Amino acid sequence: MALRKVAAVLAAAGIGLTACGQSSGGGGDTIELTIAQNAIAGGKNAAAADFVANWVIPQFEAAQKAKGKDVKVKFVPSGVDDEQYKTKLSLDLKSGKGADVIDIDGIWAGEFAEAGYIKPLADLVGAEADSWDGWAQIPESVQGLATYNGKKYALPIGTDGRVLYFNKTLFQKAGLPADWQPKSWQEILDAGTKLKSAGVPVPIQVNAGTAMGEATSMQGVLPLLAGAGGEVQKDGKWTGASQPLKDALGFYQKIYGGGLGDPKLQQEAKGRDKSFQQFAAGKIGILMEGDYFWRGVINPKDGVAPMADRDQTVGYALIPAIEPGKGIRGQDFVSMSGGALRTINPNSKHPKEAFELLTFTLSPEALKEETKDGNVRITPRTDVNKEILAGEPLLTYISDKVLPLTAFRPPVAVYPQVSVALQEATAAVVGGTAPDQAATAYQKKLEGLVGGAGNIIAP
Repeated sequence: MALRKVAAVLAAAGIGLTACGQSSGGGGDTIELTIAQNAIAGGKNAAAADFVANWVIPQFEAAQKAKGKDVKVKFVPSGVDDEQYKTKLSLDLKSGKGADVIDIDGIWAGEFAEAGYIKPLADLVGAEADSWDGWAQIPESVQGLATYNGKKYALPIGTDGRVLYFNKTLFQKAGLPADWQPKSWQEILDAGTKLKSAGVPVPIQVNAGTAMGEATSMQGVLPLLAGAGGEVQKDGKWTGASQPLKDALGFYQKIYGGGLGDPKLQQEAKGRDKSFQQFAAGKIGILMEGDYFWRGVINPKDGVAPMADRDQTVGYALIPAIEPGKGIRGQDFVSMSGGALRTINPNSKHPKEAFELLTFTLSPEALKEETKDGNVRITPRTDVNKEILAGEPLLTYISDKVLPLTAFRPPVAVYPQVSVALQEATAAVVGGTAPDQAATAYQKKLEGLVGGAGNIIAP
């Protein structure tokens, strides 16, 4: 029944299955490889598709030819919804097909690994997978995105980070410093109180509720959970009504129950978009958001809510732990990151050449080429970031300060449902439910999602 459903989705999307690259027939020496992404010329992620087709493939083929190898690479495009792309990949990999080199979302890694759809790189190509010189340029925290049960299954191809944004003009009005860096949650609340006294309509905005979806988790409850020393999942077990969760929900209560935030904003279908507009209009003092906010929302040139004076007016600070040293891994500051991965299909007939193609796409030369002409982004490599982000202070800040201390969502199939349960807990608190009560309700839902109390860490 499930398989018929998957097939129907594929048929409706017009997605076919792609065979792995194979050596050419007739006993020739040509090695044929395929590389697949959810990108297509003239459509979704067109720039990525054009880069692979027009730069990666010819450059890689030329590099292989210089080594005496005749390698031909074909790009396999897709331009569909992410869930349709995931369905396509799953069916390909399960049936022994698919491209040699594939991109996946970081939160799919554990699910795909558990199903056997992807395997540790070292199992496929040997010791060279761990000895690749690029690993030395990728922070251990970012390597964690590509690691499952202690083994590297892929290479991270990009990431991001969350910080606290603040309006310096409003801060000056409230008597707060332009170089503000809170060292505890209480210092955030204290700043919010001063902003309120100065007449700022919304002193603090931290995403909450189900209307904001995953934005609530990534720009709200998960960073706060990490700041209280907790993780949504640890060593295969899930965090229920723990003290860190109660602390995180308690912070929401102090903001929205204490008049420092707008509780109605969390319930609106376009609440997050409205928070963007309000920050740009100088009505929100402090906002917890990702680097996308800086790049795509308040960008003076082409932002969704452009701020002509962004570079002068908007400050940013690290998200502090509840108290110094009380964050995840004993940290003073925390963040959350997402990101995509690139890996090798276990069905590849040429895993070593596929690994060479994989690492070629993450070489300094490739990343610098990919991010030029206005396509700048945070790459996983510190050596590349130092060069390409030189004129981007916020992205440099994320790369230098945030990535070394960041954390990631658990890459398992049930996580999206767990995330919704967390969002519901924040919505309950914003609506007036006590944090302890909301945490208990969350644990009850969690038990139903993850197979009972035996899979939950005792409070």
